[in-house]
Amino acid sequence: MYEEGTIAAIATAQGEAGIGIIRISGEKALEIATKIFRSEREKNFNNADPRKMYYGNIINPESNKIVDEVLVVYMKAPFTYTKEDVVEINCHGGIVPIRRILELILRHGARAAEPGEFTKRAFLNGRIDLSQAEAVMDLVSAKTEKGFDIAMSQLEGTLSKEIKSMKGEVVDILAHIEVSIDFAEEDIDKIALNYLKNKCESIETKLKHLIKTAETGKIIKEGIKTVIVGRPNVGKSSLMNALLKENRAIVTEVPGTTRDAIEEQLIVRGFLLKIVDTAGIRETENIVEKIGIERTKELFNKADLVIFMIDSSKKMSSDDIQIIELIKNRKSLVIINKTDLEPKIDYSMVKELLGEKRIIKTSLKEDNGVEKIEEYIVDMIYKGEVKNKDDLVLTNVRHKNALERALTSIGEALESINKEMALDFIEVDIRIVWECLGEITGETIREDVIDHIFSNFCVGK
Repeated sequence: MYEEGTIAAIATAQGEAGIGIIRISGEKALEIATKIFRSEREKNFNNADPRKMYYGNIINPESNKIVDEVLVVYMKAPFTYTKEDVVEINCHGGIVPIRRILELILRHGARAAEPGEFTKRAFLNGRIDLSQAEAVMDLVSAKTEKGFDIAMSQLEGTLSKEIKSMKGEVVDILAHIEVSIDFAEEDIDKIALNYLKNKCESIETKLKHLIKTAETGKIIKEGIKTVIVGRPNVGKSSLMNALLKENRAIVTEVPGTTRDAIEEQLIVRGFLLKIVDTAGIRETENIVEKIGIERTKELFNKADLVIFMIDSSKKMSSDDIQIIELIKNRKSLVIINKTDLEPKIDYSMVKELLGEKRIIKTSLKEDNGVEKIEEYIVDMIYKGEVKNKDDLVLTNVRHKNALERALTSIGEALESINKEMALDFIEVDIRIVWECLGEITGETIREDVIDHIFSNFCVGK
């Protein structure tokens, strides 16, 4: 699980840039740097002051030739990212200088770091727990401000504190069970069961609340898969262009212009929207259009949000009614477009068919109604529950799965308590809860799972 030795890797994206950084971590970090770095001020870099930037050159000791002009900083353990000695070399950004310096480092006592090995060492050395380590990768891969805020909150330990608090409650329950088992002859079982029930119900409530945030967290992290559906020529492509604020999709008066799905990504008020403009759904004999319609139905089934568009200047058709049947049990928004034209649609019929569905009237031709659509999308994400960046939100599927297993076990423990079963049976379920919570922070997780998690990191992190 933890291969010893000093490791090195490129910490910046490869390519042409102003600066490139190579990171070295381990007991030989300073020794290796001393062999290849010549400071303008410090003759012996082995005596370098920690956290002080030194200007000089990387030298190839074998040829005594300058490899690059650099700035180098030494950070002494345990006050570093990995809790080991760390040296970072800031050189000119570019494939050649970075590669040459890394080769020198590897020749003089380091080995190439595995993906995520710096963060893995930070975890194994106790600087951060596993949920915080995973938040590091979420920070790196964040595509929106909201995603970054949530990842930063988890890196700071928001989730860890909540999990540790629940684990503390579980430990109290286990301790109470053991005492009750030891003193069973004192006839305190009834009191013990009442105490356990209250404590378990408290944990169950917290687990349910946390799991409930997972859907919002998934959307914040991965984006909202949104499909625009409707009859041909209702304004689907116009809506996509309005949200993108550019003419991405072709808009014409000819029904069936969009034959295949057009997918784009955009940021709507801080959230990533993966939006798909689809072929209009209608009965047709055109083979190409038929294929597009089948593709629309496939995308419809995978969407987080369905935007259904209706043309207010035309009467409802059987195609509209067919789509309404499809969206009845889906998270969806209904847009009645072309309100600038003479209305022919029966609004009372629309409301009757759609029930409680949110309806927004728009005239995309006159750029009217787009802001209301954006507001609805944000409301749909939050559901009035999560508003601030400091609020705890689950964004990791692994965490959600562990909490769901914990919730199942706490439910089984409560069932045993209600049946007044022996405390030994209850204890088994409570221990499973403790183990599930420990998986999130890394205290009770298997070694192969840890290796898999860090294998998904980039090499220099």
